[in-house]
Amino acid sequence: MTRTNVRNLHLNTSAIIKQVAAGEVFVIERQGVVVAELRPLQSLPRTRRLPDREAFLAKFPRVALDSGRILEEDRS
Repeated sequence: MTRTNVRNLHLNTSAIIKQVAAGEVFVIERQGVVVAELRPLQSLPRTRRLPDREAFLAKFPRVALDSGRILEEDRS
């Protein structure tokens, strides 16, 4: 576990991230007080897949009208 301060984290972000990716843990301090811990992720949580947008839109009936014309009529 390596201790560093916020200023050093700001100045050397890329190098610190590379070390974290290699497995090292960093403790971040602000004015001598520990405020955060930076460690590598073990594994990402599974995410839900988004529904198929095109299949969803295909369920709606096709309308022969032009939306621009509808808006024009609505505004007048």
